Amino acid sequence: MSEAEDWSYNYFNYFTEIEEHFQRARGTGLFLLSPLDWALIETWKNSGVPLEAVLRGVDAAFEKWRSRKSKVKMINSLAYCTQAVMVEAQAMAGAGQPTAARQAAPPFSIEHLRAFLETNAAELRKHSEAVCQEIAAALDRLLTEIEVHYQNLEDLELRLTALEDKMIAAARAVQTEEKLLAARRELDFQLRPCRSKMTAEQLTMLEKQFLERRLLESAGLPRLSLFYLR
Repeated sequence: MSEAEDWSYNYFNYFTEIEEHFQRARGTGLFLLSPLDWALIETWKNSGVPLEAVLRGVDAAFEKWRSRKSKVKMINSLAYCTQAVMVEAQAMAGAGQPTAARQAAPPFSIEHLRAFLETNAAELRKHSEAVCQEIAAALDRLLTEIEVHYQNLEDLELRLTALEDKMIAAARAVQTEEKLLAARRELDFQLRPCRSKMTAEQLTMLEKQFLERRLLESAGLPRLSLFYLR
């Protein structure tokens, strides 16, 4: 597998593989991950945790849970697996073990990519703020050279995440104090059961991902990263 194919596989299949693997380990295929779980997966992805380490960590966490004589409740969040995932990631890094090579199919068609960019541009134009109009225009420019960008998705992702960062900063500047406080209260409630399982750095990254997700949802703004092209 080439470096580009390896990047595409690990990046664009990251969420789907983890979601499906967690559901199989839990034995409930219809179980939906929470916003906190989404944020945690993003944190692992952005930290460079290998997909294989996450999958192994999930298996290890469930194996430990099943070995207990007293099972108070079912594992309902990926946060329960955090320590096991970090152990697996450190073990792989220490052993210099590469992620298993897989045959990577194209992550999505150029038509799918075009529709994603067009939909996001249209959503942004519904907002009157100047920054939304600027980002919509930037997406239009990307669309004019979509064939070129389709050949280098890693560079396109960098461009899109830079635009998303700009959008998040603008949305945060106009968010009301009440909504910001409500999001932090929700975050604190969801994090209580798993704070002891994470380091301060992990908690900081997870908080950032969760609050950004909530901020954009509250503002009705789209996610621009190709990570959300599913």
